[in-house]
Amino acid sequence: MTTQRHYSPIDRLLLQADAAMRTLLPSSGQPYRPSPAIVQPEAQMSDEDTRHVAGLMRINHTGEVCAQALYQGQALTAKLPQVRAAMEHAAEEEIDHLVWCEQRIHQLGSHTSILNPLFYGMSFGIGAVAGLISDKVSLGFVAATEHQVCKHLNEHLEQLPAADEKSRAILEQMRIDEEHHAESALEAGGFRFPAPVKFGMSLMAKVMTKSTYRI
Repeated sequence: MTTQRHYSPIDRLLLQADAAMRTLLPSSGQPYRPSPAIVQPEAQMSDEDTRHVAGLMRINHTGEVCAQALYQGQALTAKLPQVRAAMEHAAEEEIDHLVWCEQRIHQLGSHTSILNPLFYGMSFGIGAVAGLISDKVSLGFVAATEHQVCKHLNEHLEQLPAADEKSRAILEQMRIDEEHHAESALEAGGFRFPAPVKFGMSLMAKVMTKSTYRI
């Protein structure tokens, strides 16, 4: 018979600090699944296309940094153990996405965004506040965020050069996972955010995408 381990507030803060370091320090994350890009051939692309794809993957990487922070913030303040466990499981899958994007960015000869610590801190705070309000709001925020991510992934898939099967394989698997996270959050009782809130979230997302495409 297994027993659930209970962490003190200090333990949880230390775990959050460890998660932040593993998210923000280059090449420190360990994926739970191999990258879908491994089995795909490397494409011959022009310098312009390579820079563009690197910019798109940098946006997606920062998006995963934000998702990781969001889940960690929510897990810290979630009231129900099952909600906390769901957040922690989703965070594990986001680690896969984080590492896959970072690997692809390096293959393209580019770098992750220097703004990642800023966006991590902002997202962690938003997640923690959502968790403090209620688990229903917290789960609803997950669903709304993941739907926004899926929208960006669809746009990026349309922009990828046809020959870049590596990046395409990564983004397609990410889309599958994100759609599952969104539906799971709603099925668990997440609040469906009204259109004005979603519009505000989309404006915030645009700030992130515009700023991290190049830096």
